Amino acid sequence: MLDLDRTNCALIHEWLTPEATGGSELVVQQILSQIDADLFALIDFESRNPDSYLYGRTIGSTFLQHFPKAHSGVQKYLPLLPLAIEQLDLGYYEVVLSSSHAVAKGVITYPHQFHICYCHTPMRYAWDLTFEYLQASRLGRGVAGWLTRAILHYLRQWDVISANRVDRFIANSHHTARRIWRCYRRKAEIIYPPVNVDRFPLVTQKEDFYVTVCRLVSYKRVELIVRAFNQLGKPIFIIGGGPQLQELRAIAKPNVQLLGPQ
Repeated sequence: MLDLDRTNCALIHEWLTPEATGGSELVVQQILSQIDADLFALIDFESRNPDSYLYGRTIGSTFLQHFPKAHSGVQKYLPLLPLAIEQLDLGYYEVVLSSSHAVAKGVITYPHQFHICYCHTPMRYAWDLTFEYLQASRLGRGVAGWLTRAILHYLRQWDVISANRVDRFIANSHHTARRIWRCYRRKAEIIYPPVNVDRFPLVTQKEDFYVTVCRLVSYKRVELIVRAFNQLGKPIFIIGGGPQLQELRAIAKPNVQLLGPQ
């Protein structure tokens, strides 16, 4: 059994930016609170963010750090993500722990290392959300559409191959474990993300409204919730921020309240 308290460990996540503070980033924070690990990412803008718990920390990054507008995310450089993650040399470490929702699991490891992947999801835009990604990016047609499809085809191949670099998969839910099996034919153990449930008091008297809390991005399909409640007329409060906030507010009826980040 591995004793991470006595093992030098590297933790890899895709990107660390003030704009990306979702569930996977909170998992990274909790992992770092439990083990002493050196942190790596494709890009890092949190170590210079005074409001971040990572402020002042030394974090390894890749050449994408110096690309234009990298601070707003590297999804725009999608074809380069596999190449970038493979440039991280982690040969010093005994254990490599990847927190992966895209390419972090594809880091190259040495024979003497043990690679554990905490998989939040297989790469969504390469698999089950391919067509939603093409539609949202307006790249489903023409020459650009065929080029994008070719890139996604390459990413699927790389994604399957790089899954073989992982010694042990951990999934954040049974649903994710099934997706890992479907994409990679790899079994995964289930470890639920850490949630402080004590701060949620048990309420037995329910009020007549609904609540959803998530990041407002296309793959969360909050637009479907908004349109459904527009028709139902029932009250719902939607908590969370993201690029779809203004778009959803524009189509929401008065019974649908988008409260933004809380």
